[in-house]
Amino acid sequence: MKKSLQDPLGAAILDFAKTKKPKDVIVRSEICDDDTIPSAYLHRSYDEMPLIEKKALELCKGSILDIGAGAGIHASWLSEHNFTVEAIDISPMAVQYMQSKGLNASACKFEDYESKKHDTLLMLMNGIGIAGELSNLKSILLKAKELLLPQGQIICDSTDIKYLYEDDEGGLWIDLNAEYYGNFKFQMKFKEHETEWFDWLYVDFENLSKIAEDIGLEANKMHEEDNHFLAVLKHK
Repeated sequence: MKKSLQDPLGAAILDFAKTKKPKDVIVRSEICDDDTIPSAYLHRSYDEMPLIEKKALELCKGSILDIGAGAGIHASWLSEHNFTVEAIDISPMAVQYMQSKGLNASACKFEDYESKKHDTLLMLMNGIGIAGELSNLKSILLKAKELLLPQGQIICDSTDIKYLYEDDEGGLWIDLNAEYYGNFKFQMKFKEHETEWFDWLYVDFENLSKIAEDIGLEANKMHEEDNHFLAVLKHK
């Protein structure tokens, strides 16, 4: 498959911006039934954002790096409120769209980012999931720590997906000999754009907090609803 046709989220962002007609991004998983992300949702306004995202934006301070910025909805709101924001995403089309909206955006993998340090690293929509697997989370947090100014913070959200493995009586059928239950594999498709299968992590707060502590960061849970939580990580 051509690389130019592996950008479903970026294609969906540009498609809705052009047509204003919502279409679905198909999200396939090895464990769950297919899910969808409506293209209009990628352009949601502040009023349409879930409470966790609003709380995260309220916690932002100083110079901000928006990681996995998508259509730039969070970066745009922060810019409108006079924050200095830099946005990065691996989707060339998403970056193209953000740049067209006047945002300081570049196509870059988080692991390769070296431009400057920031007061806030923003990783919303389970942005910490870029670790792929629990075993890789430490290296992602170490990279994030390197990019923090002395009083800086990492703001991230994730979901404890243990509930997917509960039976009708509330017991768990997790294979304790298998990999971490939050290690997922996904594939996305939008029109002719389709990704390869990729790893994505959903981490519970206890594991996030423990790994953060191991590298000198303190994690605090700021909000939680329906197994979905917002956390802030800072230097100890």
